[in-house]
Amino acid sequence: MAPATGPTGTPTRLDQSAGTRAGVGDSPLRPDGTLKVTGDFAYSSDMWHEDMLWGCTLRSPHAHAEIRSIDTGEALRQPGVHAVLTFDDLPAATTHYGLEIRDTPVLAHGRVRHHGEPVALVAADHPETARRAAAKIRVEYEELPVVHDEASALGEGAQLLHPDRDDDHAPHVPHPNIVHRQPIVRGDAEAAAGRADVIVTGEYEVGMQDQAFLGPESGLAVPAEDGGVDLYIATQWLHSDLRQIAPVLGLPEEKVRMTLSGVGGAFGGREDLSMQIHACLLALRTGKPVKIVYNRFESFFGHVHRHPATLWYEHGATRDGKLTHMRCRIVLDGGAYASASPAVVGNASSHAAGPYVVDDVDIEALALYTNNPPCGAMRGFGAVQACFAYEAQMDKLAAALDMDPVDFRQRNAMSRGSLMPTGQPVDSPAPVAELLRRVKAMPLPMEAQWESVGGEADVRALPGGLSNTTHGEGVVRGVGYAVGIKNVCFSEGFDDYSTARVRLEVVGGEPVALVHTAMAEVGQGGITVHTQIARTELGVTQVTLHPADTQVGSAGSTSASRQTYMTGGAVKHVCELVREKVLRRGRELFGTHHPAWATAELLLEGGKVVTDGGEVLASLVDVLGEEAVEAEDEWRHRATVPFDLETGQGFGHVQYSFAAHRAVVEVDTELGLVKVVELACAQDVGKAMNPQAVEGQIHGGTTQGLGLAVMEEIVVDPAAKVRNPSFTDYLIPTILDTPTIPVDVLELADEHAPYGLRGAGEAPTLSSTPAVMAAIRAATGCALPRVPVRPEHIVEV
Repeated sequence: MAPATGPTGTPTRLDQSAGTRAGVGDSPLRPDGTLKVTGDFAYSSDMWHEDMLWGCTLRSPHAHAEIRSIDTGEALRQPGVHAVLTFDDLPAATTHYGLEIRDTPVLAHGRVRHHGEPVALVAADHPETARRAAAKIRVEYEELPVVHDEASALGEGAQLLHPDRDDDHAPHVPHPNIVHRQPIVRGDAEAAAGRADVIVTGEYEVGMQDQAFLGPESGLAVPAEDGGVDLYIATQWLHSDLRQIAPVLGLPEEKVRMTLSGVGGAFGGREDLSMQIHACLLALRTGKPVKIVYNRFESFFGHVHRHPATLWYEHGATRDGKLTHMRCRIVLDGGAYASASPAVVGNASSHAAGPYVVDDVDIEALALYTNNPPCGAMRGFGAVQACFAYEAQMDKLAAALDMDPVDFRQRNAMSRGSLMPTGQPVDSPAPVAELLRRVKAMPLPMEAQWESVGGEADVRALPGGLSNTTHGEGVVRGVGYAVGIKNVCFSEGFDDYSTARVRLEVVGGEPVALVHTAMAEVGQGGITVHTQIARTELGVTQVTLHPADTQVGSAGSTSASRQTYMTGGAVKHVCELVREKVLRRGRELFGTHHPAWATAELLLEGGKVVTDGGEVLASLVDVLGEEAVEAEDEWRHRATVPFDLETGQGFGHVQYSFAAHRAVVEVDTELGLVKVVELACAQDVGKAMNPQAVEGQIHGGTTQGLGLAVMEEIVVDPAAKVRNPSFTDYLIPTILDTPTIPVDVLELADEHAPYGLRGAGEAPTLSSTPAVMAAIRAATGCALPRVPVRPEHIVEV
């Protein structure tokens, strides 16, 4: 076995020096920012080992088929091939994995359940050799009927995709092809409908969106002398991966050592495993390091996507514009395996009414097993689909009542103390009406801005852009509004915690803090925030970040807008423990020299121990001496409980975040082309820990919502095959598609959260999509019940 040495391209400690203006509330530069801009940052796909092999995956060309036979002989005879593995070569009794429900096979066995499912693995001395060998593996399939929608999943005689399922959710679902179901019932919606003066209904559809991260799945597994393996990987949750990987390898967790490598984006698509187990299996079989890097085509099959959804809604209101009731049914397509579908169902159902006060609700949300690509976590996590539907309903109600759509929303907006459909009170600021007021008050962009000073149209600013399809004929402007609500952190009784280790010592004559967590930095900026917290709590300017790995306790997933709250909270908590140790030592050393050591409130500021009145008692260098002070601990938020499986009642979420958008669009009504001119946003973040990073998160989330509105969709045909697995055919917004995004940030502290902060990354993804759609409806008069909108939806052909 090769020794467990680090490969080229593994992460190093990030040293960050800063002045006093680099604590909480400031915007210091990211320590990895310059490296990323210049191209010097080491991503997981850049890793290299002098003795490594290349791994390749053979994937199913069918969405549903029995595997009759697999012949690997010709592939094994290829020069340069070191190993070919199938299901029968797995070393342990555990052959399946999953985030909560272990229903995903490491390699297909007996049957394949989706297009692109892994069937066999190859390790070779060159990536092209591995690909050619994989192509020589002969698999005999017998195709089976495809389950591709609700009718084929739940209809009479439906194929059961997991007939032997055995998990905690199974007793609570009425059909084996339902992954999870969550009803929420409060009050009496049917009786309340009788009090409504206006009732509107709608059927809506959300397409399958991809996370479209720019860094494809990749990693390097290095076999170790102790029989274990060292895995360098781009992921969102090191310890969740570890929990799933070790049993499949037949190894104790301490022999699977994981280190986070450079992550090129995630947005939920790296919560599930992709090539982690495959690389480890090949490395342990061959005794050599094995690197796997997906190309863009394979990446579309290698990770989960946003759940496509069909949604039916009914709302009622009185003549004075007060909501009476709402009823809805949300059906999410979970694809072939469970992934995060149960939690997505919980989110979709509990946020189905939006940020509005409505006492009588009847909600049902469920996720189906189908032969479509597996779906799981993506930014917004179930709340995106619901927001698109309920905001369309708000516009319908406002129109039916001849009311301004913003005024109608404000009239029904929740505030602190309002009850969610689950019966949970919103016990922190909920400035829904204020966000709408602020976003509406922002100046509108100049009318007809696509005209130049000389009167000639600038085609770059027109719908269709540089394709030069129009010169302004038939272009109509529209304005639309939307607001959304999203939970923060893990929910429904999940044991959500994060671990931090902090060490304070004197290095080179200065006090330096070393912060070690397992947080996955996927671009959200935690590596900056953690240094800001350490500076604020320990009064130092020098902070070093240890690479994230499994040699420290879990930090949970970089998802659910939770890392600043949770791992930031853990770093704050452990820094406080370190500070107390430092002050205790100071009292022991210098307590007899000054009475303030015993009587005053003491702080660490500017590398010194000071009283709350600013009197300096000692320098940190003198207090620490040659002995470091260190602490490690777990930190948890307040407890939540699972939603009742019959009524959906329960204190299921930790915190809520809110964002509102105003979209301005110009539409060529003859060609069906859309230009989004502006997407203004107002959002409450509780406390802007790093204001520049917060604004970047809002810009990014807004742009992903724009993509879902007008262009992004994985197209799956009736045979459940993906038709557009490339960035040629799966379109994402570029700089030419992205409008100006003015941002108004509120800071209304949540007293339950560290520093009063509120998770900020997901909320803008919710309301940006329905705002764009509302603006297009205003411009065209079309109903547009589906996203993404296409030209043929706007123009009747």
